[in-house]
Amino acid sequence: MAPPAKFLSGNLLRHITVMSLTSSVGLMAVFLVDFVDMVFIAMLGKAELAAAVGYAGAILFFTSSFGIGMAIAAGALVARAVGAGDRALAQRRATNSLIYGFVFGAAFAAVVWAYLTPLAALMGASGETLALAVHYLAIIVPSMPLLMVGMVGGAILRAHGDARRSMFATIGGAVVNAVLDPILIFGLGMELTGAALATVAARVAIAVIALVPLVRVYGGFGRPTPATLWPDLRPIALIALPAILTQLATPIGQAYVTRAMAAYGEEAVAGMAIIGRMIPVAFGVIFALSGAIGPIMGQNFGAGQHDRVARSLRDGILFTAIVTVLVSGVLFALRGPLEALFLLQGDARTLVFLFAGPLSLLWFFNGLVFVGNAAFNNLGHPFYSTLINWGRHTLGTIPLVILGAAWFGAPGVLIGQAVGGVVFGLLSVWLAARIIARGAGAVAEPAANEMSVFRLFHNRRY
Repeated sequence: MAPPAKFLSGNLLRHITVMSLTSSVGLMAVFLVDFVDMVFIAMLGKAELAAAVGYAGAILFFTSSFGIGMAIAAGALVARAVGAGDRALAQRRATNSLIYGFVFGAAFAAVVWAYLTPLAALMGASGETLALAVHYLAIIVPSMPLLMVGMVGGAILRAHGDARRSMFATIGGAVVNAVLDPILIFGLGMELTGAALATVAARVAIAVIALVPLVRVYGGFGRPTPATLWPDLRPIALIALPAILTQLATPIGQAYVTRAMAAYGEEAVAGMAIIGRMIPVAFGVIFALSGAIGPIMGQNFGAGQHDRVARSLRDGILFTAIVTVLVSGVLFALRGPLEALFLLQGDARTLVFLFAGPLSLLWFFNGLVFVGNAAFNNLGHPFYSTLINWGRHTLGTIPLVILGAAWFGAPGVLIGQAVGGVVFGLLSVWLAARIIARGAGAVAEPAANEMSVFRLFHNRRY
């Protein structure tokens, strides 16, 4: 007899803590390198360079969201085949997912690359900063198909239960980036160009490190033909599209915030760019929370242990609160070193000090959104994640940023964005609690207001 699923017993808070900390390792490595990138750029002492990276970051965040959606689809389909014991189907879906990821990634990158200047201008960049942002993006964006291969390859590894090798791929890319950054930026005097080339090299490393074990350990890939490619297009699309829609909400909301901040000059945008690199490093554990708590909720819900599902939600909220308070305390204590590290002055100093204090505490409510999304995706209501994310980054961002900017200037932009997180964080956990309270009916009967494509996605078996 197979042993019981590990999350059906034991301390739930411990499960959540261990899963979140483990899942965050690879994420933190990548985020830390992004943070180091900004440190090196700031050390050059040119505010327009840091601002250019800030504008470019909003666009790169948009492109990576496309990759996340494809990775979610690949991981889900391969995992189902592996779970069913059908290795041939798993190999076919791994092959096709990588092919579709590469092809769609290349097409998407070509469109973005063709419109780099208007996209960067739309973010609010102008003059020399616009030229620098476009130059930086023109080097990185063509490598998007490689990023897709790395992300999809990592998802396939996780589908096989090999989280360790998936983590090694992201860590390997981070190491390559960290080593090349100082060499290219300072040693060869390439400045922003060097930072971009280091990012491209990191994407190559992630793709290679993810693919090697798939070939050596998991049987490699099949020979694709039109007859084998076509059957997987529909299931990939039905999973990837809602996932991409959910992921796209964040960069679109962030793009509006970037544009709003641009009205206050290069120092303000540079300060926001620094905060943008600090957030995933500081709150990487919370970023990983949605993927970590999801399996815990899913296992217990599938076993009919609804009391443990409800406790998972409560313990997820508690874990988020503990992490937020600890991280906020550390950020507040590091205000002085951050000022020296980034050579902060003017609006940049004001914004970083505002975040490394009261505003970082409000990240608790963003954590609630992640916990709620985990419940929606694992209890049969994935469209709720899309609604919450889009609401958070439109209704919960644009009007509040406008009001905050009108009342407080540049700091008000960040304040307005943070307040929106409070509203949608509370709404997210309220909806999640209602779904859990409905018990088995939450899966048996999808919400009446969900779109038919999402009902099809929920009910169809592949």
